[in-house]
Amino acid sequence: MTAPDDRRARLGMREVAAAAGVSPQTVSRVLNNHPHIRPETRARVLETVSRLGYRVNNAARALGTRSTRTLGVLASDATLYGPAVGIAALDAAAREQGRWIATAYADAESESSVIAAADRLLTQGVDGIIVLAPHLTTSAALRKAHPDVRMAALHEGEGAERQAEGAAAAVRHLVGLGHRRIARLAGPAAWSEAVSREAGAVAALTEAGLDTTLRWEGDWTAATAAGLSQAIAAAAREPDGPTAVVAANDQMALGVISGLRAAGVEVPGSVSVTGFDDNPDAAFYRPALTTVRLDVAGEARRAVAEVLGEIDAPPHPAAPTLVPRASTTRPPTPTP
Repeated sequence: MTAPDDRRARLGMREVAAAAGVSPQTVSRVLNNHPHIRPETRARVLETVSRLGYRVNNAARALGTRSTRTLGVLASDATLYGPAVGIAALDAAAREQGRWIATAYADAESESSVIAAADRLLTQGVDGIIVLAPHLTTSAALRKAHPDVRMAALHEGEGAERQAEGAAAAVRHLVGLGHRRIARLAGPAAWSEAVSREAGAVAALTEAGLDTTLRWEGDWTAATAAGLSQAIAAAAREPDGPTAVVAANDQMALGVISGLRAAGVEVPGSVSVTGFDDNPDAAFYRPALTTVRLDVAGEARRAVAEVLGEIDAPPHPAAPTLVPRASTTRPPTPTP
């Protein structure tokens, strides 16, 4: 019996072309992202490549083109929903362009760790690097260390603006329900996503003429947020305490809901809670979580286009979407 790897090793462009009903030259043009290929032809060839398990010899290709057609992704904590879904979206966006990704992980708060991870990617001959969930200082250090490498960041530039828009939408949703004392459970202050979401929430509070001092800071995890909920619960019992909490991601929102309930504070009866990311479990929290959904796939396409230098017609991700569910309601009526 022939092993699957042996079969794939014998596959070439001729075999792919025959299976797709096109010429070997067309297969080559698709794999090299030639611009003058009909969309339906490109889709058929890429489906055939995937179905047959055809593997392009990037090393051989690089000898002739000086390109491995591989993009590097530098990521931090893939155990969190945001980075994990970002990596999957970047992989899909790269494949749409006939590219592959190589991923390296680093401690985002360590400049040396980030630069070492980038060095590992560059030794693989990647054509550029996309940074996912960077620490602000290490992101700058990375660009300084490798000024000639084409780079993009998933949540910087226009991506940062949409992060801010999403957080502002969560605040406006609560304001629309009648909340006037809205607290924030922010992400780590040095992370770009946390900074953008914090800026959007503060801008919306200021726009509504509300207090911006009700704030706690977490580390993206449910466990830490649950621990902070003791202080949030104590504040909520005060006459001028918060009636709503805007959490910077869904995992922290889950921790807040759990911690407040453990402290005897009803959600949403006494305190409404919003999240950010709309992770697949958000609709199954108890109560189901009101949250913000980002077009992560669109953001990934934008980042891939940027690192490939396609700046004349970059993709435009959809605007953030507020997803209202049962964790938010009108604020409690003050006791006479």
